[in-house]
Amino acid sequence: MVALNNPIFARTMSLKSQIFDIKSKKMFENVAFSVFKYQFEHNKVYRSFCDLLYKHPSDISRIEDIPFLPIQFFKSHSVVSQRLSPDVVFSSSGTTGQTTSKHEVTDVSIYEMSYRRAFDHFYGNIEEYTILALLPSYLERQGSSLIYMVDDLITRSKKKTSGFYLDNVDELASELRRLDAQGERVLLIGVSFALLDFVEKYSFNLNNTIIMETGGMKGRRKELIRADLHAILCNGFGTNLIHSEYGMTELLSQAYSKGNGVFECPPWMKVFSRDPEDPLHLFPDKKTGGVNIIDLANLNSCSFIATQDLGRTFEDGTFEILGRFDHSDIRGCNLLLG
Repeated sequence: MVALNNPIFARTMSLKSQIFDIKSKKMFENVAFSVFKYQFEHNKVYRSFCDLLYKHPSDISRIEDIPFLPIQFFKSHSVVSQRLSPDVVFSSSGTTGQTTSKHEVTDVSIYEMSYRRAFDHFYGNIEEYTILALLPSYLERQGSSLIYMVDDLITRSKKKTSGFYLDNVDELASELRRLDAQGERVLLIGVSFALLDFVEKYSFNLNNTIIMETGGMKGRRKELIRADLHAILCNGFGTNLIHSEYGMTELLSQAYSKGNGVFECPPWMKVFSRDPEDPLHLFPDKKTGGVNIIDLANLNSCSFIATQDLGRTFEDGTFEILGRFDHSDIRGCNLLLG
């Protein structure tokens, strides 16, 4: 149990309140510097990474110069800013024999604040929606941060028909048609391969339903570029646009796209493009590169992550995800491995 008069606890509580009160670019930068200093001082893995790069908070004058930790460290190290017992440990999916990422979340209330406020920011009051979830690959394993989020959203929607659908797709199709015809606001969130399987069996003409894909074929189907995936889903569901959710095990925030694969971040998250071979060299907007993310909700972990996704950023802060690296290591990642 952390004593309430503990100065580290008081500092994290102060940062926690600041993160979800960001209203401007300047506020984001100020909080990012504060979080960087906090994690430099208290996250041993991140501190070692910064030390090996000779990067100290006193050397950093722009948030773009803050070191981004390669995401692979979540597979080999405990990336935490406080040595506390985790409330929950999220893990990534992986094939047999593959090392998975582990995200030890020492304050799950921050994750809950992040996805609840992000949903409200982009879509409004959760209680106005019926949430239907088609996430078989996630439901079939333990430790999914996506299932944790969707399960809570289903509960908070307070709609009797909200819920998960695994094998009962006939019931899902019937419910979807009924709710849409009644003018109910519906959000169907599904993993890409399951949505494709669904529209191969059923066809719809939906007017009041948001279809949101979470990406990934999980080895179940051939990978498709997003434009082709969305074209098939639009045709199958009878909608003009497909929404998307972008998140990952190692983060506590999600970005959303309301169509055309262009994502927007909540106020406490920002995406950059970098040299694919160097997580420290950022690219200008509109140039394709590796995706670096500042997720300030990752307060008790690391908020500055160099991912293995490829993407492109734009001047208004939006971004596209174009794929993933076809190699596993980013230069600089081996600084601490082993």
